[in-house]
Amino acid sequence: MRGNRNRRGSRRVRAALSATVVVCAVTTVLPAAASAESRTLAGAASDGGSGVERVSVATDGTQGDGDSAGATITTDGRRVAFASLAKNLTPARPEAWQRVFVRDRRTSQTTLMSTNTPPIERPVISGDGKYIALWGLLFRDTKSFLSQYSSASTIGINCPGLSCSQPSLSADARYIVQAATFNRPPSRQLIEVRDWRTDATVTVAEFDHTASTRPSISGDGRFVAYQDGQSEDVFVWDRTDDTSSGPIEGPDKAASLVQISKDGRKVVFVSGSDTYVHDEGSGTNQLVPNVKGLAIDPTGRYLLYAPHDTSGPSLVLRDLETGTDETVSNQPATAGTDSVSSDGRDVVFHSTADDLVPGDTNGKSDVFVRRFY
Repeated sequence: MRGNRNRRGSRRVRAALSATVVVCAVTTVLPAAASAESRTLAGAASDGGSGVERVSVATDGTQGDGDSAGATITTDGRRVAFASLAKNLTPARPEAWQRVFVRDRRTSQTTLMSTNTPPIERPVISGDGKYIALWGLLFRDTKSFLSQYSSASTIGINCPGLSCSQPSLSADARYIVQAATFNRPPSRQLIEVRDWRTDATVTVAEFDHTASTRPSISGDGRFVAYQDGQSEDVFVWDRTDDTSSGPIEGPDKAASLVQISKDGRKVVFVSGSDTYVHDEGSGTNQLVPNVKGLAIDPTGRYLLYAPHDTSGPSLVLRDLETGTDETVSNQPATAGTDSVSSDGRDVVFHSTADDLVPGDTNGKSDVFVRRFY
């Protein structure tokens, strides 16, 4: 049992939904990842075959001379945004800090999206591939910027606090959600959705602490999933009536948010050593035991996870409807949210392994895409 939780601001719970969510049942338990037998789809090769593509390369295919990581992929899998220390991916002056690039897999074009920005963490690309959110240091605070792919022009995303968290984008990037932190006493935090076309904002939730909130927005901008890092609860906000429902994990269970699917139907969260996929329609939670959930595809059907058992694959893609698994990488690899394209066709990740594709001799961390079609 956890202690009393102090909630404030817009954390209003709809009565009808609350009754459903709090008593939600855990549905069918799928086989544990450690014991599941991963299979390979027809047309997809093993780690060394044609099913894996390195995307952290220059337009002419030259491999990067610096580490690349932190990638996200568009809904159709065409474009990948990633951060890199490489200086030779595009013709540009050799800055010493990380920059953000976009690789168009259809045209094999690599485009520089940031030049004079501070050190960048993980970039976020919109579902349609037209915008990229950059997140990094500005003096001593973290701020967000939005770049348009067609012009590489950058605009600032207003942050009402001293620092803002990594943003989450709707499918067309019209709606941007981020958590703003006010460190000067009294310390507090709020989650805000901004319509950057009209500059209108809506406050989703307010907290009297600065523990992690990690908001994630649906593709149409209607739903925002977020966590209260202090009470370890996960909630879902609905734009239609400006209210939040939850905690979706049920009573007296600690949980942390992973991601909401772009269709707004599924929410992935982690509790203890297990991962759960919450169905917003039925209020039920599907258990995937002994794994760490990393991302869910836009349709909510495919879950990317990392098994806790390190003797097998490092990344696995699960079909939540059939319970079948596909190995993404047998070598050590890392991925985050927004790393799976629609219907689980592509998974983007980064790895220091040098045998995923032929000719990998740079000795650096590279970004790869595993194709399942």
